[in-house]
Amino acid sequence: METKNPSKVASTNSGAERKPSRRDDGDSAPYYDRVVLIVLDGVGAGELPDAKSYGDEGSDTLGNLAQSFEKQSGRKLKLPNLEAWGIGNLTPILGVPPRRAGMGEGAFGKAAELSRGKDTTSGHWEMAGVVVTTPFKTFPDGFPAEIVDRWVRKNNLPGVLANRTASGTTIIDELGLEHIRTGKPILYTSADSVWQIAAHEEFFGLERLYEISKSARKICDELQIGRVIARPFIGNPEKGVPFKRTYHRKDLSQPPTEPTYLDYLVEQGVHTLGIGKISNIYAGCGISDNIDTAGNTDGIRVLLEQLEITKKGLIFCNLVDFDMLYGHRRDVDGFGKAMEEFDQAVPEIKKRLTPRDLVLITADHGNDPTFRGTDHTREYIPVLAYSPAQKANGPIDLGIRQGFADIGATMVDALVGKNSANLAGRSFLGDIK
Repeated sequence: METKNPSKVASTNSGAERKPSRRDDGDSAPYYDRVVLIVLDGVGAGELPDAKSYGDEGSDTLGNLAQSFEKQSGRKLKLPNLEAWGIGNLTPILGVPPRRAGMGEGAFGKAAELSRGKDTTSGHWEMAGVVVTTPFKTFPDGFPAEIVDRWVRKNNLPGVLANRTASGTTIIDELGLEHIRTGKPILYTSADSVWQIAAHEEFFGLERLYEISKSARKICDELQIGRVIARPFIGNPEKGVPFKRTYHRKDLSQPPTEPTYLDYLVEQGVHTLGIGKISNIYAGCGISDNIDTAGNTDGIRVLLEQLEITKKGLIFCNLVDFDMLYGHRRDVDGFGKAMEEFDQAVPEIKKRLTPRDLVLITADHGNDPTFRGTDHTREYIPVLAYSPAQKANGPIDLGIRQGFADIGATMVDALVGKNSANLAGRSFLGDIK
């Protein structure tokens, strides 16, 4: 879907008289024309009760981030717009105090993950109504040699480098030059169920990387591995240019094991637009169109643009930098500033809304930048909601939601009205009118 030279459509907050309503004939009709679902990838809201079994006891992405950000920068985190929606009520956040009802707007809550795991795939699937009860397989000691050899032969590769658990940035610094000299792609994994392939865009070739990643996806289907990620990078330290990963990354996911709320929306004639890696996460299932983005700043730009263009349906946006650039790299300063960047975009989002719009802000897992290691953390996710049509004084307390799927159920309730999808989740739409 092209986004170049888009036609500009003026913001229409003048439609305030168009209040969301139900039909009076006993059947249900949608409350809203449009739902804007924004995933702040990796922005957790405190450890889950079972965090200890994942080695994540003490993790708290938002809370620990704010403490460390103040120590490093000498100032407190500033999130005034998200504060008004109650983000400071989810977990203690230095500089972002909780709000009492009537002292803000919108609604706040947090959701516990029912799925086994703490990765992108299980988090996104669950918010779309599919709970992952059997965890995807992980390979902490690397992938079986016979499987890797089969993949190497299939793709006429000279071999692979690494085949172990590693940080994506560290591994290219360590093996990037050897990769260039030998032509062997860098194969690695993490605590998540993922087969990651790093290769140099120029010396190996971007299309070649995509080709061998597609081949790996077929093998990973057999192994029950959640994602294959093509991780391109550029640079040459021998010429004074450090290696750097690019935004040409591509995720190849296992298709959801059953139809999701996204599929249901499409069946009901609702247009679903993904922004960022959404289509890749769901293997294209239930996504009408998708716009790829180059990180948070670009994702916010596209989101604001589409709020002026796409007037009906679901706009589903993933902002990946919290996770990819800052969480995994344990970059507190970058994470904090990225949160502030998004907070500053909230007024621009609101300008483009009418009373027929509902905004939902959430996450897919935690990625505490202060925590040991470089992996995701098992945490609650935030659930923030806002609509200009809300009558009750906010922020409204939605409580602790027992499952990410409450987000998908609410989304369907808002856009379709009658939910007969028979998937997990309980809508909280009635709590925020």
